[in-house]
Amino acid sequence: MRGAVLYGPRDLRFEERDMPAILKPTDAIVRNSATCVCGSDLWPYRGINPVPQAMPMGHEYCGIVEDVGSAVKTVKPGQFVIGSFATSDNTCPNCQYGYQSSCDHREWISTAQAPLLRVPLADGTLVPTPEVPSDDMVPSLLALSDVMGTGWFAAHAANVKPGSTVVVVGDGAVGLLGVLSAKQMGADRILVMSRHDSRQKIAREFGATDIVTERGDEGVARSKDLTKGIGADSVLECVGTQESMMQAIHATRKGGYVGYVGVPHDVELKGEELFYAHVHLHGGPAPVRHFLPELIDLVWKGKINPGKVFDLTLPLDRVAEGYRAMDERRAIKTLLRP
Repeated sequence: MRGAVLYGPRDLRFEERDMPAILKPTDAIVRNSATCVCGSDLWPYRGINPVPQAMPMGHEYCGIVEDVGSAVKTVKPGQFVIGSFATSDNTCPNCQYGYQSSCDHREWISTAQAPLLRVPLADGTLVPTPEVPSDDMVPSLLALSDVMGTGWFAAHAANVKPGSTVVVVGDGAVGLLGVLSAKQMGADRILVMSRHDSRQKIAREFGATDIVTERGDEGVARSKDLTKGIGADSVLECVGTQESMMQAIHATRKGGYVGYVGVPHDVELKGEELFYAHVHLHGGPAPVRHFLPELIDLVWKGKINPGKVFDLTLPLDRVAEGYRAMDERRAIKTLLRP
């Protein structure tokens, strides 16, 4: 089969790769109905993360189970399934606490931009839908594999409750779905840091009440102005830079919560500054598996449509074009159809 392979900065190729096979009795093979390009894929694509050797790409997926190992009991061939970017047995202590992305036996999915995918720990990683979905539902179900699950965790970690005032730092797919999550959780006011008209439009559709175009200290000052000088109850940090993290912390009211899900790059927190900030910090790789049943139900019942973040759809063999579009900010998120 052919799939996406990254050789170096902006050198993404669609080429022959080995067909996945059952390697362990707990594995499953999934034929992807759709996959996509993630904002985090752009870190190695841009050369910010090193690429020491040719690297298959992709960690978001949904599709039909083709085969399962002898020990797999909860999914079967023919079912439509969604799984997290982090595999989990769903039985270890960390999984039982609801942090499946820190499973004792975790493996990272990293080869999903291809027609077929091997998923380890299938019983604890994959969640089937009630039946095979209609084609128009697939984008929203795919979003649950990472970006919607991550946006939801950001809102959960930031303790969003009915009536909350929320600030979202970042207007990529995760930030936009953080808006959708906060709205679904009952937030009364949602401020989004964004400078891009197309992203502001989607943010409004998802429930944003205010747009803040300033960044850094100016962005903090503007968000404080909009919250009567107090700051937000909950701030979702969805970027992963030093500036975005400090902007999130400083935009939070005393005693408020920061949910941070942007993969950190050169982020350093000073102990004394954090001490006097008087905020709660909670974040990390989103435990998507923990939220999948609830999120599948919300999509299935038509209560949320996170697939709106896909503003470019391409056949899988044009995956390099999808990366370029996101790299050049011509697309928010690229959906790929095998």
